[in-house]
Amino acid sequence: MQQERCSSSNRPLDPGCLLECDAERSADRLGCAAVDFPVAVVLPAGGSGERMGLPTPKQFCTILNRPLISFTIQAFERLSWIGTVVVVVAKENHDLMLNVVQKFNHTKVKVVQGGTTRHRSIFNGLQAFSNTTDSPTPKPKVVIIHDAVRPFVEEDLLLKITLAAEEQGASGAIRPLVSTVIATTSEGYLDHSLERAKYRASEMPQGFLYDIIFQAYQRCSEFDFEFGTECLHLALQYCGTNAKLIEGPPTLWKVTYKRDLAAAEAIIKETLSTSACIIAGAEAEAVELAKTLQKNLNMTETDVIPCGKESNAEYLSKTRNFIHISATGSNFLSILEMVKRFEDTDHARLYPVVIVWVQLNMTKQSGDSQRTDNLTVFRSLASQVIQGNVLLYGIQIDHSKVPEQWERSVERLTQITAALIRDRNTALTGQLLHA
Repeated sequence: MQQERCSSSNRPLDPGCLLECDAERSADRLGCAAVDFPVAVVLPAGGSGERMGLPTPKQFCTILNRPLISFTIQAFERLSWIGTVVVVVAKENHDLMLNVVQKFNHTKVKVVQGGTTRHRSIFNGLQAFSNTTDSPTPKPKVVIIHDAVRPFVEEDLLLKITLAAEEQGASGAIRPLVSTVIATTSEGYLDHSLERAKYRASEMPQGFLYDIIFQAYQRCSEFDFEFGTECLHLALQYCGTNAKLIEGPPTLWKVTYKRDLAAAEAIIKETLSTSACIIAGAEAEAVELAKTLQKNLNMTETDVIPCGKESNAEYLSKTRNFIHISATGSNFLSILEMVKRFEDTDHARLYPVVIVWVQLNMTKQSGDSQRTDNLTVFRSLASQVIQGNVLLYGIQIDHSKVPEQWERSVERLTQITAALIRDRNTALTGQLLHA
């Protein structure tokens, strides 16, 4: 039988004061239709990252020149039905967090100071909401609590957690246990083990009716604040609200150790490298090479478009990877125009944009002085645009009328291009590679 929700108490309910996916995706439109009540998020991010073994707290470690916590925030900000994201940080990291918010244009974030323990920080985050209608951070009906270092939370799961919390009062994500849990004696011997099939690992996100979780924190003990970790348990113990448990996907894993940062970076790079836009110059050979690359690149989506068309604006606003093919000797004007557009639209603010400039040498007669001049200009441009999160690479390929030789060159070009897009290696920006 469903447990009763929190009733009023002597304490006031009102605290008094407070990942590239597109918001237009079908899942988000479904969320807009299904969630017709205010929803907010609390991200406790006050940890010191002891297990990481690094001087920087893990939530501020960078992946692709962007702090981990910014990826997590974006996972919520991209959903139009989520109103406010309250980020709770340690006092010494308050200004750092404000800089992250400003640099990466996080428009839904409110930063508050955390407490000495996880539960105290979450309670501080909950107190960041107000019940007044004119407040910039009004009290939500449902609040989602999530870890700042779990950046890969999916839209579908957030929707399920939110709707279950609105109906049941509390909800939480779970995952199957991957190891058997055992109990030991005080002497360090095996006491007993648990039957793994009967148990689940409690994960994040967790969702609550705001009034329930806030009142649960008002009622909980100092022992809970000091040593507790499970928000769902507080809702059950102090409000009688039994949470609906929803099995989440494997992507819910938490960045805990140093090796997890490398894994997170690999996932993000893989996600960003699934599509590309190939811009072909006017030369027939450039168009032919573009079509061959389109066929050979192992990507989910690869489009070929002509250089300089007005209709290209749509591709420039959506794509993260560009391959620009032109004859040797062409200037950088079209690439400069691309970069200018990225700057005007903040397209490269959250994720780096890759431009691979392929110079197709038709004559093999370009002298050393011309190559040197091209390389100097190219390196100068690359060093400028990298400040705007645009990674510019160059590849030279000599056209050949010998089929076997041309096929080998194109194969090498494909391999180099795919690697540059996949790895996004900043050390290679400004270099002119040869296929």
